[in-house]
Amino acid sequence: MEKKELKSLQAFATKIRLAALDAIHSIGQGHIGGAFSIADTLAVLYGREMQVRPADPGWPDRDKLVVSKGHAGPAVYGTLALMGFFPYGELKTLNRGGTRLPSHCDRNKTPGVDVTTGSLGQGTSQAAGVALGDQLKGRKSRTFLIVGDGEAQEGQCWEAFEFAAAKKLGNLVVFIDWNKRQLDGYLDEVLPMGDFAKKMEAFGFDTVTVDGGDVEAIAAALERTRAGGEKPYAIVLDSIKGHGVKEVEETRGNHSMPVNDERYARWSDELKEQIAALEA
Repeated sequence: MEKKELKSLQAFATKIRLAALDAIHSIGQGHIGGAFSIADTLAVLYGREMQVRPADPGWPDRDKLVVSKGHAGPAVYGTLALMGFFPYGELKTLNRGGTRLPSHCDRNKTPGVDVTTGSLGQGTSQAAGVALGDQLKGRKSRTFLIVGDGEAQEGQCWEAFEFAAAKKLGNLVVFIDWNKRQLDGYLDEVLPMGDFAKKMEAFGFDTVTVDGGDVEAIAAALERTRAGGEKPYAIVLDSIKGHGVKEVEETRGNHSMPVNDERYARWSDELKEQIAALEA
């Protein structure tokens, strides 16, 4: 990857974090940790990999994204706003009455959202169904799925993974956001999940593990998935919950955090400084 593209994707990821922060600050509290940890993946998907049309969100041959950890919606909304699916100012309506941006992603409300996500785990089955549907229709489009590591404690995830491998869904790419924390604490304290990469391989996935905060590594992993084939793909993101803002990263209970004016000013300044340095 050329240096110019690398810096552009890094800046995009940081802008996604800032957009998510803008949205969460508008309501005063939100799922900042898990939103920040997938920003680099979203930047690579929308900035480099996915075929989408902001002016035509329902384009049948588009690539689809399922964010099964739907509470990370602010990062998704920030990405879509930056891509031009809807006005950036709409981010400040997050989770308010009449909004198109509810707490969890909803395809019936938000332009650019492909699948409504509800209880954790459900998005995995939906993504497998979308990928199978496109495969049966002969479409070249691909489906990308983002799953939380705590979410992977749900049995439905593994049923969906087994199904995807059995149906040879080479058009499905699963990201596991291994940020080591969930709602109630650290993953290993609540329910240790072992080696995600070995598990996904055992379930029949072509699997790699990458640094979830490294856009270049994520992009390289995605290049491998373009070949299709008879195996679905898994990319385990070795990520940091709250990545991008030091104070958020170091806060133990960062699954959902209050964002008052003081915190917003401090954290947004940190992100804006990063963007300025990357775009200098």
